[in-house]
Amino acid sequence: MMKWLSVAIVAGLIIGVAPQMNAGCWTQWFDRDNPSGTGDWEDLNHLRIENPGKICPSPIDIEAKTLSGLSAAAAGDVIHKSDTTTGFVCRNQDQHGKWCNDYRVRFRCQPSFCGCWTQWFDRDDPSGTGDWEILDQLRIENPGKICPSPTDIEATTLSGVSAAATGDVIYKSNTTIGFVCRNQDQGRKLCNDYRVRFRCQPPFCT
Repeated sequence: MMKWLSVAIVAGLIIGVAPQMNAGCWTQWFDRDNPSGTGDWEDLNHLRIENPGKICPSPIDIEAKTLSGLSAAAAGDVIHKSDTTTGFVCRNQDQHGKWCNDYRVRFRCQPSFCGCWTQWFDRDDPSGTGDWEILDQLRIENPGKICPSPTDIEATTLSGVSAAATGDVIYKSNTTIGFVCRNQDQGRKLCNDYRVRFRCQPPFCT
């Protein structure tokens, strides 16, 4: 009995000090380069300059995927760098008889950076040219309810299905423009009806 109790205590201690790998939050996806030159350079310094305030000072993880959603490992490319200091670099010179894929990256940030989500907004429906949840117009229609510099955007259908899971071709989804689904991109159907929300940093949340 004492043996099993000791094992349970040790296990509890081990579990108690284990790092929480899922702590914090992910930034939005960034895609600043393509492989048409020397490769795909999603380097952190340039991403910070081009996206002020949207990446935490000390990221704790990085994730890279192709624009079609494949992980870097599944894409089969030789990756030169992928870390939270440099960012992500795939060089064409390291590939065999081909170019790198086109990648996007995101970073995991500490809970103190994560802030909060706004309420959901739904200003349009797809009955016209599509569903246009434009950030500038959302600000005008909802004064004071969206922070000056959102760090992420989320879009779901009104029934709660993520934009990625709907199969719609999404024209824009970022914290600069907002969210746009155009009917002309969908083939023989209309876009779904979407709602959006934005992640804001702590000063806005309090």
